[in-house]
Amino acid sequence: MTNAVRDGAGANRERLMVVEDDPVTRAMISGYLADQGFRVEEAESVAEARRVVRRVKPELIFMDVVLPDGDGFEFAKELQTISDAGIIFVTRRDTDIDRIVGLELAGDHYVTKPVNLRELLARTRSLLRRRKIERETARRSTTITFGPFMIDLLRRELAIINGAPIRLTRGEFDLLAALVDSNGRPLSRDYLIEVVSNRQGEVDARTVDALVARLRRKLMDAGETGVIATVSGIGYKLGIYAERNA
Repeated sequence: MTNAVRDGAGANRERLMVVEDDPVTRAMISGYLADQGFRVEEAESVAEARRVVRRVKPELIFMDVVLPDGDGFEFAKELQTISDAGIIFVTRRDTDIDRIVGLELAGDHYVTKPVNLRELLARTRSLLRRRKIERETARRSTTITFGPFMIDLLRRELAIINGAPIRLTRGEFDLLAALVDSNGRPLSRDYLIEVVSNRQGEVDARTVDALVARLRRKLMDAGETGVIATVSGIGYKLGIYAERNA
């Protein structure tokens, strides 16, 4: 089955596309994601994928690297000129070189076969959420002030107001940005696991707790305590007021 639509919950759901020449793998991924409420299109070749992209404008594309009429890496580079869709490579090529090339060229994630569908779902939701935040921040101010700090969601920078920048890892920044953007609303550990899962390996509640501990130390070193509060039985929240700058 190629170029088929599996509409799990209507045309207003997020649009995904699976580019995969193996019909079993394609049907497995498409069916699982459709069952999760996504609208899923399928393509078995580069040529077919080009037609689907123009017609459907998917928000996220799952891309095999070895396709019958082209290279998935090269096609992903081409897609960047005609689409703003996120790209998750799904492939049997599992060398470090392939992974680095894929992520540096165009990919947001690199998943190796056999596919863990629950992990793929978590990465899908995380990437779609991040893309949504990026679209929203492009339409409004990207800087938020909280306590003595200012965070720039677009530039991905944290600094003391009128002071020095604070260096954060990608995971630390993503977690802090989610807490700041929620402005006091508690976020569960499960939600934060999805937030920080981008491009990382195994992520669990212990990973989130470790990132929070590191963030607290860095913020305390800058002279502020109580920025991240623990919410018993749930997760974490921002412990001080945040204000989006005009």
